[in-house]
Amino acid sequence: MLDMVNEMLSMPFVVRALIVGVLVALCAALLGVSLVLKRYSMIGDGLSHVGFGTLAIALAFNVAPLQVSIPLVLLAAFLLLRLSENSKIKGDAAIALISSSALAVGVIIVAKAKGMPADLFNYMFGSILAMKTGDLYLSVAVSAVVLTLYVLFYNKIYAVTFDEKFAKATGTKTGLYNMLIALLTALVIVVGMRMMGAMLISSLIIFPALTSMRVFKSFKGVVICSAGLSAVCFIIGLVVSYAWDTPAGASIVVVNLAAFLVFFAVGFVNKALRHLCC
Repeated sequence: MLDMVNEMLSMPFVVRALIVGVLVALCAALLGVSLVLKRYSMIGDGLSHVGFGTLAIALAFNVAPLQVSIPLVLLAAFLLLRLSENSKIKGDAAIALISSSALAVGVIIVAKAKGMPADLFNYMFGSILAMKTGDLYLSVAVSAVVLTLYVLFYNKIYAVTFDEKFAKATGTKTGLYNMLIALLTALVIVVGMRMMGAMLISSLIIFPALTSMRVFKSFKGVVICSAGLSAVCFIIGLVVSYAWDTPAGASIVVVNLAAFLVFFAVGFVNKALRHLCC
């Protein structure tokens, strides 16, 4: 086992994937807690579909994918919140509207391009081989921004997550902080697509939060557990992918699923024990 780990760490592309993956998993888990508690977790899935559409456009016109995807996915996140807050199109309906439209545009572009470029396939389903040095620098920079803003505005994010109406009554600019959460989520999704793929990146947002909530009940406990669990599941998934020669993104999702089942069982046992004691 130790020899295999040493062999993995001797390969530069694995080291790049490990650094980027852990940072993205950490950021996604932190944001995922708020998104799940606000019942807005599908924003990750919606924005990942938008990411696919923007990648198809970028590759069709032979321009850098991330330079196109980042501003367009950020714009989509902004539109999602504006649609949800200021119109009759609410929550999941707004997500479905924008994500399905972007996905349709992407499919049409791929079809007209007469085949799917290999790079687009990597963005759809993820590939650790696709990680370049430029991706590493960009991902580290974006992750640093996300983590810094999350820590700086932790109290405000906590307030709008649990009681948005009360937070608004106390003078908190809830719209601003909801927008901050959405925009940070969009950034994480764009940089994470290279590793996890557009079809699987939303799992890093949803799984850790849902898993942690099976055992922990406080916001801080769920946040800390989600962050640690997400990073550990990513590392284990990467090792499994290398050892069994399976797709990295899918392996990481399966490990997260296994963790969810374990935590679900632990939470069920704890609940049963509390009922017996009472």
